[in-house]
This record gives sequence, C-alpha cells and structure tokens, in this order.
Amino acid sequence: MAIELITKEDLEVFRRLLLNDIKLLLSEKIEDNKTWLRCSDVRRMLKISTGTLQNLRISGKLKSQKVGGIHFYRLTDIENMISGKS
Repeated sequence: MAIELITKEDLEVFRRLLLNDIKLLLSEKIEDNKTWLRCSDVRRMLKISTGTLQNLRISGKLKSQKVGGIHFYRLTDIENMISGKS
C-alpha cells in the first residue's frame, strides 16, 4: 500500500476543478430549454419593467397563461414578438 502525500496546492487545484464542474452543471440546468417562463424571467430577458410587461400582456402583444396567480409566457411567443412575427 503506497502512501501519497497531498499538499495544499493539490487541494487548491482540486477545489478549482470542482468549482468549475459545479458551475458548468448549474449553467446547463439554468439554460435548459424552458418552454414556459415566469414574469421575472421575461423581464430579465427583455430588460423591461413590470409595468411594461403588463402593458404588453394587456395590449395582446404577448400572450400569457395564468396558473395560480402567476403569469407564464411561452418562450416561442417572446422570440416571435422580438423578431416581429405575429
């Protein structure tokens, strides 16, 4: 049975690799192709305020589905609105 010594530098390299792997896993999970987005996601994506999003919904430019008091928006509807498609 061979004994291996682990140095502080080895642990630091391992920590960095582990953190990078975790970041990659989290970013993949977040970027998972969502078909429905919450209001906060849409506002962040379009960089608009709550009132502007409400105006888009009321005017019919952006359709939503209300589930339990929360409005959800289809990603394809948002992309079509941005590109100018109906």
